[in-house]
Amino acid sequence: MLEFREVQNGVELLKNGKSIFEIKVGSRPVCVGFGKNEYKMSHGSFKIKEKASKPLPVVINSVELIDGIVIANSDEGSFTLSVLRGCHLNVKVSGFDNYNRLYIELPAEKDEHIYGTGEIFSEFDLRGKRVNCFVAEHINALQVGKKIVKQVFGLRDSQRKQKFSNYETYYAQPTFLSSKKYYFHSFATARTQFDFGKSERHLIIVDEIADFCFGFGEAFEDVVSDLSLTLGRQPELPDWVFNGEILGVQGGSETMMKKVDTALNHDMAVAGVWIQDWEGRRVTAVGKQLYWNWEHDSELYPELPSKIKELNEKGIKVLGYCNTFLAVEKPLYKEASEKGYCVKNKDGDDYYVTITTFPAAIVDLTNPDACRWLKDIIKKNMIDFGFSGWMADFGEYLPTDAVLFSGEDAELVHNTWPARWAKLNREAVEEAGKLGEIMFFTRAGFSETPKYSTMMWNGDNHVDFSIDFGLPSVIPAMLSLTCCGFGLSHSDIGGYTTFFNLKRSEELFMRWCEMNAFSPVLRGHEGLNPDLNAQFDSSEEVLSHGRKFSNIYKSLKPYLKEAVRYNFEKGVGVVRPLFFYYDEEKAYTECYEYLLGRDILVSPVIRPKASSKKVYLPDDTWIHLWSGKEYTSGEYDIPAPIGEIPVFIRKDSTFKNEFIKLKNI
Repeated sequence: MLEFREVQNGVELLKNGKSIFEIKVGSRPVCVGFGKNEYKMSHGSFKIKEKASKPLPVVINSVELIDGIVIANSDEGSFTLSVLRGCHLNVKVSGFDNYNRLYIELPAEKDEHIYGTGEIFSEFDLRGKRVNCFVAEHINALQVGKKIVKQVFGLRDSQRKQKFSNYETYYAQPTFLSSKKYYFHSFATARTQFDFGKSERHLIIVDEIADFCFGFGEAFEDVVSDLSLTLGRQPELPDWVFNGEILGVQGGSETMMKKVDTALNHDMAVAGVWIQDWEGRRVTAVGKQLYWNWEHDSELYPELPSKIKELNEKGIKVLGYCNTFLAVEKPLYKEASEKGYCVKNKDGDDYYVTITTFPAAIVDLTNPDACRWLKDIIKKNMIDFGFSGWMADFGEYLPTDAVLFSGEDAELVHNTWPARWAKLNREAVEEAGKLGEIMFFTRAGFSETPKYSTMMWNGDNHVDFSIDFGLPSVIPAMLSLTCCGFGLSHSDIGGYTTFFNLKRSEELFMRWCEMNAFSPVLRGHEGLNPDLNAQFDSSEEVLSHGRKFSNIYKSLKPYLKEAVRYNFEKGVGVVRPLFFYYDEEKAYTECYEYLLGRDILVSPVIRPKASSKKVYLPDDTWIHLWSGKEYTSGEYDIPAPIGEIPVFIRKDSTFKNEFIKLKNI
């Protein structure tokens, strides 16, 4: 419980009766400064050069406690501190009009661990790291180029990490969770930098004078629950999502129906089929990509409405795809351009950005008329058309020198773009009266994304076992999102990015499938170059494996629905880190195992050609799913042939008897 108490010349903040912070006359709680950034964007990746003045300490000259609210004044601005919900400290910053940099130092402890700042793929515990919190492509052109060279010359080192100072992510959020059971969040929209490299302090640099807050709790569930109240929570997923695998399919109506029949003939549990190329497909030097014109391509998908109806009658939903761009060759762009609905450059022309090998225009999400226009397209061409969901892709590409309809500074709007995109999709679903029936999933994110998106997916992962971009990377990504208050995320079965000899093996596909069967959503993707990749129907072995794990996922429906409901009600993610419940040093650093809900521990196989895996089990009694053998805490070498991902059930689980049946599927 937080409360303020007056002391000589100031006020102190108490947590359960213990002083944790003081603000007094003469104290210097933060620094301010002025700076200017220069941005260079290439394919969604940003190089940022900064020129900044020396930070100036803010000296407090008066402190008052009035009706439970603290007002601390300095010569150029003030701070208003208030306690909400008994566990939340809100800090409102006013004034400081001559500055655009805020420097906040927080005390740190040597044994402290730090998580969050968005979706982090190659690390989980960020202690000792510096993080540049700015929305961008996770897999930038330079990184892909290096990867291509390694792949072509056979220099694969799947366990080597990239240099973290070059790190970028689709989903950046100025939030961190501490192992000391508190979180920090900045309400800034500008870039935020976090320096967790010092043993005695954490440094936060915000490129904007902005409010911030802290949340505290006696348990980690309490802390993330307060964070999710601050940012917003995701609704429960539609019931149909849990009925099996959502098959990733491309290539037209005939191909779609044949592949669904193949899955059903092999007794796979099929919840849906996702056809990302429903609006048309273009073939580029990169691979089989899409025509970004949000209208049904009747040539590629003839009679699609009747096919959707036919599949729905079998209990199978159909999902599509859309994003924030418009293909400049297509009719919707012409209409949007004539109406002034696109983001402009400094010359007043539509701002084209290059995504892979082709240019595209961006719908201006600060223009209310443009938003209504695009929402109506989604409602008519997707929802009324019969889709039960879609991938709401991108959101990272707003140039910082763009000219927006609203007149806002694009540098300050850039990070908010993915949240605005999620909001538009959410409003389309709600206005159609379909919330609870439709699921859309987003790639990019920022602070308001948890409030609007119904599901995240972990982006364009490589079709390999590499630590930074492949199968292993999605585990810390899901965990870090949970620590940021976004509790529903999943990944493409088998990954996406394919080039040269980087192509998906059957082994990788099956390992990814068995991991995703123990996640909120089981959804496939054919990948960037489908012909190079193993698919769900590549062989009888893969089909048999898919039958097993799609039915395991379906059998987990009651448990998963309860975990998703708990996320909606309490804000505690479905995929959870071990330290949420186990105060053990190993639990604070383990990033390749996770808890699915409270009772299932999952330890995916993250190396190729592995037949066993060393598994850490925290202090509890665990039942190995496949053998039924009981284990207590410790590290064990667990057999892990394909089809037997290391999964353990907490012995005290009320679902235990239902879980034990899974091994017989």
